[in-house]
Amino acid sequence: MPGRTIPRMLTIHHLGRSQSERILWLCEELGIPFTLVRHQRDATTMLSPPALKALHPLGAAPVIEDDGLVLAESAAIVDYLIARHGQGRLRLAPEHPDFAHYLYWFHFANGNLQPVMGRLMMVSRAGLPADHPVQQAVQGRLDRVLALVEVRLGEAEHLAGAEFTAADIMSVFSLSTMRLFQPVDLAPYPNIRAWLQRMGARPAYQRAMAKGDPDLVPMLG
Repeated sequence: MPGRTIPRMLTIHHLGRSQSERILWLCEELGIPFTLVRHQRDATTMLSPPALKALHPLGAAPVIEDDGLVLAESAAIVDYLIARHGQGRLRLAPEHPDFAHYLYWFHFANGNLQPVMGRLMMVSRAGLPADHPVQQAVQGRLDRVLALVEVRLGEAEHLAGAEFTAADIMSVFSLSTMRLFQPVDLAPYPNIRAWLQRMGARPAYQRAMAKGDPDLVPMLG
């Protein structure tokens, strides 16, 4: 009698204080078992270690290994895990009235929010004066992005609407942990701060952060 095939457990390669916290959180929300491999940033450069480049040419996290598959890019991994292991949970189906909102805000995280945070970080490190046109342009873009999120979270409890979805998971990093690298004052945005508090109160988020970054106090306000 042939032996039963035992499925290989999903492996998540997590870089401390990075976008890969999204993947840990998603798996905790969906109850997907995983093996965690933690990687630390170089203390001087704050870049990822060579071990991540050995997994993927870009050398960035997150990276997952799943039964022979190696996959990078957090949005792609989220879509993959929801479809392959999550039975479609935490995304909205096309017939759902908030489907378009879900699509927009899911892609907004890496299409607008995270890129402008990254651009501001690089411009700030260049030491440009506050009135420099480039500094003003990037800051102005971030202000418009944050204003849009603030309005949305005044209309709905979650980014996609009434339901918590992967769209929320995608955006929390940029408005919390990313602020360790690029400080942003969220005092003018009470709806964003209230939403971050709601997200931070989720048991799955707390478990994910405790596993991935146990020394970090999440920036949720």
